[in-house]
Amino acid sequence: MGTGSSAVTVAGHIPGTSSYRRLIVGLFFAGVATFAQLYSPQAVLPQLSRGLGIDPATAAVAVSAATLGIAVAVIPWSIVADRLGRVSAMTIGVFSATVLGILAPLSDDILVLLSLRLLEGAALGSVPAVALAYLSEEVDARYAATAAGSYIAGTTVGGLSGRIVSGLVGEVAEWRWGIWAVAGMCAASAVLFVWLTPRARGFVPLRERAHRGPGIAQRLWRPLRSVRLWALYLQGFLLMGGFVAVYNYLGFHLSAAPFDLPGWLVTLLFLAYLAGTVSSPWAGMLASRIGRFPVLLGSVGVMTAGALLMAVPQTVVVLIGLLMFTAGFFGAHAIASGWTPVVAGPAVRAQASSLYYFAYYGGSSLFGWALGLVFGGAGWGAFIAVVVAMCAASALAAASALGRVEPTR
Repeated sequence: MGTGSSAVTVAGHIPGTSSYRRLIVGLFFAGVATFAQLYSPQAVLPQLSRGLGIDPATAAVAVSAATLGIAVAVIPWSIVADRLGRVSAMTIGVFSATVLGILAPLSDDILVLLSLRLLEGAALGSVPAVALAYLSEEVDARYAATAAGSYIAGTTVGGLSGRIVSGLVGEVAEWRWGIWAVAGMCAASAVLFVWLTPRARGFVPLRERAHRGPGIAQRLWRPLRSVRLWALYLQGFLLMGGFVAVYNYLGFHLSAAPFDLPGWLVTLLFLAYLAGTVSSPWAGMLASRIGRFPVLLGSVGVMTAGALLMAVPQTVVVLIGLLMFTAGFFGAHAIASGWTPVVAGPAVRAQASSLYYFAYYGGSSLFGWALGLVFGGAGWGAFIAVVVAMCAASALAAASALGRVEPTR
């Protein structure tokens, strides 16, 4: 039966129940299917650069093209999700992206490769555009921050597995086989996501409503009028931009003097992603106890300290810095992304989340490429200085707009 409201009064899933476990595990596999193929080229950028005869900044566009696709597509996906339903939109996106992920490495032309990666990213945009809105509607409000942290932890496993699998396979064979191996893993993860994820109970798609409420322009405009949401969007834009840039160019940095690390060892450094797997749910649980704002600022501080350590020309110190940098980033991202739909309210959750991810992947695309010019032209020290400045700017934005009033924990 149709309804005039998107909200449905049902008891949210709570920890300890089978439905909550299925939801978290299902979204975990959605995160793997999305973020493994999104970042799989990152571990083989040096091989891709040599194989296609292009410079590091151009090779990094293989990552930036996909993140740009996500940035462009998250708002349209939020509209699709409002009309068809949350789980349906994510299902269409992850399966379409997997097909494109298999096709992309077939090309020997960089422009064709980048075009397919752009389309692949656009398909992948369904998950970040919708997952947190779906989660906030289905999970009991008392556990929303914790559940958001658990979801973000799943995305870190996806990003890590994509990098490790493609890097190790690419080292033995070539970069194409590395990306294909990840695509196969993502296909299996997509099937598990569809099988496990519970049917939505807290949201009614537009096609099933008698009265459809405000139009898309109004639903997008409302989040854009909030200063607090703009501060959260800046967290995604600046922190993700610095994070992706570090992971794009660290391999080039460590492959050169004075480190001269072999390719397989550089690939294993992506295991630092596990720091984010730990910090994301931890940040969510801590935010449930003491509030989101102090956890957000603390996470940005850890990220900044890690970036500074990576400026030291010693392998062990760089590794420690990378662990801190990664843990801090994912702690901050878990808080900012989970806070966004709470600040926005139930009427515009999907649009507010999609705008956060528009900023998030817009920063990834812009800085993932632009900081390569800094790295190539001015060196690693200047590169790190820019990343630290971006962290400081994000902390200033948070302190200015988010510190006075703490929304419901």
